[in-house]
Amino acid sequence: MTTPPEPLRIHFFQHVSFEGPANIGRWAEQRGHTISSTRLDLEEPLPSPDSLDWLVVMGGPMSIHDEHEFPWLVREREFLRRWLADARPLLGVCLGAQLAADALGATVQRNNDVEIGWFPITLTADGQNEPLLEGFEPEFIPMHWHGETFGIPPGGKLLASSEACTNQAFLVDDCVLGLQFHLDYGPHDIESMLSHCGSELTDGPFIQSAAQIREQLAHTDQTQKMLNQLLDAFASRIRCDH
Repeated sequence: MTTPPEPLRIHFFQHVSFEGPANIGRWAEQRGHTISSTRLDLEEPLPSPDSLDWLVVMGGPMSIHDEHEFPWLVREREFLRRWLADARPLLGVCLGAQLAADALGATVQRNNDVEIGWFPITLTADGQNEPLLEGFEPEFIPMHWHGETFGIPPGGKLLASSEACTNQAFLVDDCVLGLQFHLDYGPHDIESMLSHCGSELTDGPFIQSAAQIREQLAHTDQTQKMLNQLLDAFASRIRCDH
């Protein structure tokens, strides 16, 4: 009889109450992985890196540059630099991807346009050849909610772009993946964003209304499947590297 694989110890960095593990946490629970988390905004203690297999850094409405308003960003950025210096696996989503890019030496700045809503993503040639994204369509429609953008870290690959934002996904050393867009949001998570950040839905070429966003919630069925596929592939890669 085949022995089931050992569960991975997955730790989440969370920055606000309403942007939690979402579909990533649901996937981890379904696969039997061990989950823990740190609320940075509540000044909870940081974990010991040696107690973790995989770090997942979630989103948040703040900028990585808002250290004067959110001083806990200082210790988070220091932790991420140490974590990534040891080539440890990391998945960053939105703000989390920007924090990872910054820790790896890339710039993070205002994007030309704020991008909120359901807009197409196109995989680059590297994205179409990346095993983590195997089975992804060359173009798909995820949820977006961001006003800043990351540069591609040194040695990294650009995996995906959108019309509003060139740098939508990067991969470094096969173990650090940053996603500007959201496969992690389910319908409940989107409603939570609309409740807490609805004031950001101002006029703009890449900003949809709450009604437009709700009309397209069916996309979450596909993005959940894509996320599960990506996370299964990432988990297999981590196990192989152990």
